[in-house]
Amino acid sequence: MVDVSQTSDTPIDNIAITCLSQRFLQDYPREAANVLESYTPEEAAQLLSELPASSLIRIWSFFPPHYADQMLPLLNDSAQKNLLLAMDSPDCAQTLNRLSHEDKKRCLDNLPEDYANDLKNLLAYPERTAGQMMDPRVIRLLPESTADDALKLLRQQKHKPIRKVFVVDNTQQLLGIVDITALALSAGRESVQQLALSPRALISPFDSLDEVAEQLTQFKLETLPVVDINGKLLGAIQHPSLLRTLQDNSLTDIQAMVGVSRDERALSKAFFAIKKRLPWMEINLVTAFVAAAVVAIFEDTIAKFTALAVLLPVVAGQSGNAGAQAQAVTIRGLALKEITVRNWSRVLFKEINIGVINGIVIALTTAIGVYFWSSSMGLSLVIAIAMVISMVMAGMSGAIVPIVLTKLGLDPAQSSSIILTTITDIAGFMSFLGIATILSSLL
Repeated sequence: MVDVSQTSDTPIDNIAITCLSQRFLQDYPREAANVLESYTPEEAAQLLSELPASSLIRIWSFFPPHYADQMLPLLNDSAQKNLLLAMDSPDCAQTLNRLSHEDKKRCLDNLPEDYANDLKNLLAYPERTAGQMMDPRVIRLLPESTADDALKLLRQQKHKPIRKVFVVDNTQQLLGIVDITALALSAGRESVQQLALSPRALISPFDSLDEVAEQLTQFKLETLPVVDINGKLLGAIQHPSLLRTLQDNSLTDIQAMVGVSRDERALSKAFFAIKKRLPWMEINLVTAFVAAAVVAIFEDTIAKFTALAVLLPVVAGQSGNAGAQAQAVTIRGLALKEITVRNWSRVLFKEINIGVINGIVIALTTAIGVYFWSSSMGLSLVIAIAMVISMVMAGMSGAIVPIVLTKLGLDPAQSSSIILTTITDIAGFMSFLGIATILSSLL
């Protein structure tokens, strides 16, 4: 693509360059997006503003969010309006939520009043709820509407795949759902009420995304209606939109587990990252001092048998790995509704069994290695016993910490690894140094 900063000598050259650039943007959106990322947001926005709406919509999905967020306020009013109207409502609301107050206001003012109000309503719902994920722009039809009426209305919906239409009464109460296949195969004069099926599942706008995912999976749905407490249809959640959000949430869960804010991105400002990370770093420092205090209790034992200091990280490392494995499986089980808080005893018993068996196997391997290194049968026995104890305690902690956080109404992924690391370190240090102190006569 030709650099927009370069100029040509003749008007004909300028026209040719413009046509070639626009053709490239239309026919190769992914490659064009990669090229445009090397431009300044102002230059890229100028080029994109001249594209037809259909081409702009195609290329926009290939931009990384941080770059798209910079360009959106720079587009001219027409291009910005077409782009926002073509987006799924949840994606549009999330995009606007990342903009400054001034840019968000300008975007909303540029949209039709009814749709701008819909977006404001979406932004008012709590994060990670069905309300923020629903699309209020669903097709609503009265019971007496015919299949032909519905098909005419569907043909007017450009750039937006639609699989279901909703039958409502004059007060917007949901009466049924019609699949577009049923509309296409109908005689045309049949009323939509005759073609409608009762909804298999409904969701409240305040239900969590986990509950939404559970409903879609349990009933194998592509579209899930969102209704208020009186049964009034507010919108619907589409499976692709939910999938994108859940994928993003799974990545932010990884950040949350180590004390990084869900809002931080790779190109976030340094001060923002520091503000979000530093409190958890301070908490981690406190927990590290707690673990160090446990080691200090056995200072005399370590001074007498210096080999213990060399082997201490081995026990702590293995217990940490065992705890992380149990934690990952438990968090996944809670997220996918495979388990609930009431299953805590089964999960705990399972991790105890795993800890005992894995602990014995790892303990035998470790004992053999320590014996060849130190020629001390007593030291091998100490580390073997400590390995079994620490791995059992680590597995129990990895299962219990997420369950306890869930029981308290907290996010089980939120910095749970910091809590778990402290527990496993203390368990490893205490078991190894405690056993060494008790069996010091064998060392």
